Amino acid sequence: MNRQSIVIVLFGALVAGLCSAPDAGAQDGQKTLVYLAGSLTDDDIAGLAESAPNVRVLVPGSREDALEMAPRAHGVDARFVTPEFMDAAEQLVWVQSPSAGVDRYLAIDELREAEGLVLTNMRGVHAPTIAEHSFGMLLTLTRDLRHYAALQEQRDWDRSGSGVEPIALNGRTLCVVGLGNIGREFAKIGKGFGMRVVATRRSRAEPPEYVDEQGTADDLDRFLAESDVVAICLPLTDETRGLFGEDEFATMKPGSYIINIGRGPIVDTDALIAALRSGHLAGACLDVTDPEPLPSDHELWTLPNVFITPHVSSSSQLTRDAWKQTYLENIRRFSRGEELLNIVDKSAGY
Repeated sequence: MNRQSIVIVLFGALVAGLCSAPDAGAQDGQKTLVYLAGSLTDDDIAGLAESAPNVRVLVPGSREDALEMAPRAHGVDARFVTPEFMDAAEQLVWVQSPSAGVDRYLAIDELREAEGLVLTNMRGVHAPTIAEHSFGMLLTLTRDLRHYAALQEQRDWDRSGSGVEPIALNGRTLCVVGLGNIGREFAKIGKGFGMRVVATRRSRAEPPEYVDEQGTADDLDRFLAESDVVAICLPLTDETRGLFGEDEFATMKPGSYIINIGRGPIVDTDALIAALRSGHLAGACLDVTDPEPLPSDHELWTLPNVFITPHVSSSSQLTRDAWKQTYLENIRRFSRGEELLNIVDKSAGY
C-alpha cells in the first residue's frame, strides 16, 4: 500500500470514528460534522441538508470568524486556513482547496505536515476553459489579431498588416509540458488544429491517441528544440520552480511561442524577457506571471510579442458548474466517510 492509499484509509477511519463518537446533539446515532464553506448559496446548503444530513455547513464571513469556529471544524475550505487556524482546529481531517493549484496552501507547514489530514483540490474542473483561453491568446499572436482589432476601432480597411508575418498552426509541433487534465485538453485542441503533439509527464505510460510522442522530463530538451509552441501545464512544486530559464529558452526552436498557464515562478521572468527581446522567441502567452499581480511598470507589459491576461483563463459558466458539482459532491462523500474526489499527494505537491 502506497502513502496515498494509507492517507485515504486513515481518512475513512477518522470520519467513521467522528461519526460514531458520542454526541449529545446527534441524530440517529450519528455525530454532526462541521464544515466551514467558502461560498455556498442558501439553496446549496438546503440541498446538503438532505444529501448530507449529518454535516452542518457554516459560512464564515471572514478568516477571523473562521478562526473562532476552528475548534468545532472537521472540514474547511482552504481559503480560511492559516497557521493559527490549523493550531486551533484540533478536530480537522479535511481541507478543500478551491483551486487546482495548492502551492499556497502547502506553504503552510501545519497543513502540509499534518498526518491523516486530507487535502483535496479542483483538479480537472478548469481544464477545458483554460485550454480554449490559451489557444485564443496564441491565435491573437500568431494571426496578428491585435493589429486588426485596432484597425477595426479606427474603421480602417488596411490589408497591409503590421509587419508581423502571421503563421498557421497546421503542421506545426506543439509540446505540452505536463500531460495532466489541462495538458490533455491542450493536446486535444492542438491535434484538432492539425498539429503534431508531443508531451511530457512524470512517468512513462501509453500515450493517448491525440499525442504523437510522449516522454518524461528527460525528453524535454529534445521536445523543446523541435516544437513551435510550448505549453506549460505544470503545478508549482520544488521540482518545477524555475524550470524554464536561460538554458531552456536557448534550447527552444527559434521563432517559437511559449504559453504559461501553470504558475508564474515556473518561468524565470528575466530570462523570458531576454529571449523575447532578442527575437529568439516569437511570442509569449501568459495567464500567470512572476511577480503576480504584475506591477503596472513591469517590462513584460511593454513587449509587443507578449499577450497577458490576469490569471482569468479558467473563467466560464462551464468551470463554475463543474466546480460547484465537485465541491458539493465532496461534502456528500465527507458525510459518509467515503473517498473524496481529487485527493492531493502532499509530498508531491499536487
